[in-house]
Amino acid sequence: MHQNTIQLAAEHLLAPTGLIDTNIQQVFSKLMQPKVDYADLYFQSLTLESWYLDDGIVKEGSYDCDKGVGVRVNSGEKTGFAYSDEIILPALMEAGRAAASIIKQGQERSVKAWQHKQVPLLYPATNPIESMQSKDKVALLYLADKVAREADSRVKQVSANLVAVYETVLIFDHEGRQSADIRPLVRFNISVIVEDQHGRREKASEGGGSRGDLTYFVEQNLIEAYAKSAVKQAVLNLEAIEAPAGMMPVILGPGWPGVLLHEAIGHGMEGDFIRKKTSAFTDMLGKKVASSKCTIVDDGTLRNRRGSLSIDDEGEQSQCTTLIKNGILKGFMYDKLNARLMGVKPTGNGRRESYAHVPMPRMTNTYMLPGDDLPEDIIKSVDRGIYAVNFGGGQVDITSGKFVFSASEAYLIENGKITAPVKGATLIGSGPEVLKKVSMVGNDLALDSGVGVCGKDGQSVPVGVGQPTLKVDELVVGGTQHD
Repeated sequence: MHQNTIQLAAEHLLAPTGLIDTNIQQVFSKLMQPKVDYADLYFQSLTLESWYLDDGIVKEGSYDCDKGVGVRVNSGEKTGFAYSDEIILPALMEAGRAAASIIKQGQERSVKAWQHKQVPLLYPATNPIESMQSKDKVALLYLADKVAREADSRVKQVSANLVAVYETVLIFDHEGRQSADIRPLVRFNISVIVEDQHGRREKASEGGGSRGDLTYFVEQNLIEAYAKSAVKQAVLNLEAIEAPAGMMPVILGPGWPGVLLHEAIGHGMEGDFIRKKTSAFTDMLGKKVASSKCTIVDDGTLRNRRGSLSIDDEGEQSQCTTLIKNGILKGFMYDKLNARLMGVKPTGNGRRESYAHVPMPRMTNTYMLPGDDLPEDIIKSVDRGIYAVNFGGGQVDITSGKFVFSASEAYLIENGKITAPVKGATLIGSGPEVLKKVSMVGNDLALDSGVGVCGKDGQSVPVGVGQPTLKVDELVVGGTQHD
């Protein structure tokens, strides 16, 4: 972490109300009682600008700011937490007293002198909201609308959304560490509705984003690509036949289908579920849990990716954690609390939605590494099955790993060739069991376009997913066309 990042964060978050290091020490002196194992202060400022277009008209433009501080103490498995949306000393002291109320009064403990924690920056410390004038932001929305309508005469409705977020965090802990991060985030989404001559309608969406500024969308002509892709998906669904049902081979396409790994497998490898023994992977460390073709990592260090973090929300440097290597379960994702209770080191996966939330183990960018198979050979290996390219909603049981996912774009595979698009396909199975049935892994690893949002215990955070093309030998497909 560059020194100027910490200075910039302190100037932005502390200086306006005159808070200095001595004041922070005062708060910790109230928190650090004999039974406290850990304490931290999490200062955050977040500014969000959003523009929304519907039916060819920009109907909404919003600009929101939020700033505050979360105060946390850990004692054993217990957590005391309080927060304030005012960054002033009286509010900070009151939040500190509230957070410490779980601990009996006793002799105060000392706090070490501040040490600045430095880690490499993974994205520019710039404000994306200021990277483009308002008229140019609106022009991107109109461009998406224009390209979508020109792509196909059956397009009846277009909506588009452009979001830019500028976040600053500053973290102090009782061990004397001070760390900071400045996090830009941009995202663009477009949804279209198409209608055929019989009045049948279909809807599809596309989008992407990164940790950078709004020029990301312009430099790579992404707005046009998103619009054309959304129309293509919607039109394909107009022409789609009913999906078959039954047990059959399923090929998952590269990129976004990695969301299945995230939901059905990744959550079960988060440290809180492992510690509480509520995960399907409890007590499986070092054991074979997948095909030897499978190596899966959680990597928060990818530059400019939506799920990446220079530091997590506890000040730990992000890292690449190997979860499964050649089918063997190798590791889990930990925040500080669960790592301490499990006797292991944190992995940089402590994340929180905002200063008003406690951190917990969360994924960053979770993906399967590429294999040696050619994607075309994977397709050719299937006589009859499903090729799933995009997913919509899904449900997962963390304890068992069982899942149900709906495919928003899928095709039949017949005699080794991709044929008709299908609609209404759902994939039903168990994450651990699906991994064991992976027989081919492509050499075409792709990450998602930058749209992932993960929900857990009421908190949402940006994440990334990815995978190469892969073949699952047997998977239950739910559909409306039965053999």
